[in-house]
Amino acid sequence: MKLNAKYICAGREKNTLEKFVNAPYFRKTFIVKEKVKSAVLTITGLGYYEVHINGKNITKGYLAPYRSNPDHIVYFDKYDITEYLSEKNVIGVLLGNGLQNCPGGYIWDFDTASFRDVPKICFELEIGYEDGNIEKILSDESIKTAPSPIIFDDLYYGEYYDARLENDGWDLPYFDDSSWHNAIIAKNPLGEERICEADPIVVREIRKPVCVRECYGGYIYDFGTNEAGLCKLKIKGSKKGQKILMQHFEMMHNGRPFFDNIRFNRDRTDLFQEDIYYCAGKDEETYMPHFTYHGFRYVYVTGITEEQATKDLLTYYIFNSDIKQIGSFSCDNEIVNKLQEATVRSDFSNFYYYPTDCPHREKNGWTADASLSAEQMLLNLTPENSYREWMRNIYKAINEKGQLPGIIPTTGWGFDWGNGPGWDNVIVNLPYYTYIYRGDDSMFEELSEPLMRYLKYLETRLDENNLIAIGLGDWCQPDRDENYFTTPLVVTDSILTADIANKASFIYDVLEQNENASFAKSLAIKVRNAIKTHLIDHDKMTVKGDTQTGQAMALYYGMFEENEYNQAFEHLLKLIADKNDHFDTGVLGGRVIFRVLAENGYADLALKMIIRPDFPSFGNWIIKGATTLWEDFRRDGDIIHSRNHHFWGDISAWFYTYLAGIRINPTGRNVNEVNIKPCFVSELNTVTAKHRHRQGEISVEWKRINGIITLNLKMPKSITGKIILPNGNEYDYSEIEKSLIVDNFVVNIEN
Repeated sequence: MKLNAKYICAGREKNTLEKFVNAPYFRKTFIVKEKVKSAVLTITGLGYYEVHINGKNITKGYLAPYRSNPDHIVYFDKYDITEYLSEKNVIGVLLGNGLQNCPGGYIWDFDTASFRDVPKICFELEIGYEDGNIEKILSDESIKTAPSPIIFDDLYYGEYYDARLENDGWDLPYFDDSSWHNAIIAKNPLGEERICEADPIVVREIRKPVCVRECYGGYIYDFGTNEAGLCKLKIKGSKKGQKILMQHFEMMHNGRPFFDNIRFNRDRTDLFQEDIYYCAGKDEETYMPHFTYHGFRYVYVTGITEEQATKDLLTYYIFNSDIKQIGSFSCDNEIVNKLQEATVRSDFSNFYYYPTDCPHREKNGWTADASLSAEQMLLNLTPENSYREWMRNIYKAINEKGQLPGIIPTTGWGFDWGNGPGWDNVIVNLPYYTYIYRGDDSMFEELSEPLMRYLKYLETRLDENNLIAIGLGDWCQPDRDENYFTTPLVVTDSILTADIANKASFIYDVLEQNENASFAKSLAIKVRNAIKTHLIDHDKMTVKGDTQTGQAMALYYGMFEENEYNQAFEHLLKLIADKNDHFDTGVLGGRVIFRVLAENGYADLALKMIIRPDFPSFGNWIIKGATTLWEDFRRDGDIIHSRNHHFWGDISAWFYTYLAGIRINPTGRNVNEVNIKPCFVSELNTVTAKHRHRQGEISVEWKRINGIITLNLKMPKSITGKIILPNGNEYDYSEIEKSLIVDNFVVNIEN
């Protein structure tokens, strides 16, 4: 798409930490003289915008438009505004900084981005009249602008609002804007202009605090669980100029608010996840920030009186992209249930247009986080529209060498550190698993060319042995600093390179691109052969480094031959026993170790490792009070870096796939084929799981009573597949009319 409108801004001075510049208002008035048949507004803001028509905020979602590198893609939104028009009208826009001007993102060089500039807007309103005439109203120098009451806004640091500067009626047609000045022409961004197809950011839940308590001269508002969003302030009895400071955080430490685990800048401890409101002095005032968001459970409020410190002062508006929950899992073990809840809560908290690594400290599109979570998100939620849009940003981010950065969007940060096959495999995993779970190959065509560029880049990075060690490794191994893992990097990078190439070959086969499929397959074989030659001890069937991660990854990704597999698996069991049945993997090994155990008849051991109460385990997190998944496993007294990460969330996919036994598209060629193969672990007596498949809802429930297991299934008639029982018997759904009794199993099926 290409508009004839101009990009405009309010001035040339950028907002900085040293000198604040108010977010600007913009107004464009226009007259409608004839009967209107249609009126469509196409608009973008760099950074975030709110658009009002005749006093009504019609913005499709929070933090619009989509967050991207505008050197790559500039996103526009479309609005049908026909119903809002009258004779005299006004388009009003409030504009924040977003990534366009983001000093709070200095860690990742957003403060020095090539696109850094003052915020700007561009829009076109096309009005179609009933007589067939078309009128276009474009953004240009005729638009009026003035400073808003937002005196500072930053995606990371927060927003400051001075209600004494409010211009009541600024977005109404008859407002007097004679004192406002004209906008000026801004520099055009370099990126491709396109309409955003990703899900907008919306309110998922509105919540009051569970308790309020005084703390060192301020008040702690506790909302019960860790989430992401904003607080709406409702203040009564304020004085003009009263300053209210709201600081958002995840955890208390020694009875005090604790910020250090989510801050990078130790020199600016006054700035991070904080919102400030200066009161106008009215009887009652309300405010919610416009152009930021926070990850938090608690808010520390100062500047209020004891009388003002009521539960009604703050209301938590919990936001995320408008992805829907389509899966549920529960059982008779509360630790498992809380882990499932924590996973989904972490998913929502970290889905702001695309999967992010945490909603407080970074808010970045880390590639590994999304890749590691792909299956569980597709089982729990509907991320596929947003995946599709983010993948376009991934393709644009590939550099001339074929490299991927570790975060997307990026300004160029993440090529020299923060990437590698363990992170880069997002390029295949999101399209591949979307195809497996949805039967949707719509991402494959756009993927074809950039994926081949990446594969050829990988080939250039192979060493003289056809192995590779260039990226981040088995991140966040328990009781270790993130980057001090025990599995050699050459093991994880080489295995995942082979897996990337194998999935690429599959994708090219679907596309019927035989030459590309052959290239990808030959790369996979070359690296696998190198792994077998240089990284596996064939006498002991052990992987270099002799770690749980290396052994589990080699087993899961097919690095052993069939006649080698059992010995290799037995050694994995030994490595686990050596740790007293604890896992000792980072995220790369953690993604596969429980799957390998369950596939080989050791689901009981896998579940024990997940839910056990002592360190390290996921159950230990729950016992310590976790309501979301944490970033790392630390002993008591050590600081957890983030308490809201989703990249350990594949345990939820494990619950669906193994405990409930829902195996969607087991051959990879038919999404309407679903096998049911539960692991009837001794720890559990009841399991219930549901997933809304594209053909309808799949429901699995099993119960154990007096040694008899009853398995109840509800399956759409259009689904084919098998029920696979532990005794080795397999039954096509078509073979079972309504029920089946065999050994100690009763199977009931309903279509």
